[in-house]
Amino acid sequence: MEKKLISTSVDDLHVISEKILSELENERIFALYGKMGAGKTTLIKEFCQVLGVDEVVSSPTFAIVNEYTGRDSHSVFHFDFYRIKKIEEVFDIGYEEYVYGGHYCFIEWPELIDNLLPESFVRIDIEVEADDRRVIAYRREVR
Repeated sequence: MEKKLISTSVDDLHVISEKILSELENERIFALYGKMGAGKTTLIKEFCQVLGVDEVVSSPTFAIVNEYTGRDSHSVFHFDFYRIKKIEEVFDIGYEEYVYGGHYCFIEWPELIDNLLPESFVRIDIEVEADDRRVIAYRREVR
C-alpha cells in the first residue's frame, strides 16, 4: 500500500526519513524516483543521518557509488546511475555484491537499471508541486 508524506521545507525531511525507515525497518534497498532537482540526494542525506552517518553525504554522480559508515560501523551505499551509458558499468562496480549484501542501499535514477533491481525494494517517488512542496510517496514493491 502506497503512503504519501508532504514536505514543505528541507526541515521536514529528517522526520520523513525516520518515519520511512521505522515503518520499513526490515528493508535495505530504497529506489528514489523523481525529476532532476526533485530532492533525491537531499532525502538520501537525511536517511544517512538517521542511520548514524557522520560523513559528508554527496551525490556519487561520477563515482556511481559512495560508501558511508553508519551506526555500529554498518556500511551504507548511495548509488547514482544518472551517467551510466551501458549496463555493463553497473556490473563493473560490483552492484550485485552491494545490493545483495544486506546493507542499506539508496539508489538515484533506478529507472536506468530497472531490470537489475531486486525482487523486493522500497520505491520512493518525489513529486515537486507548483508551490515547491514535495509529495513523497513510498511503498514496498515486490515483483
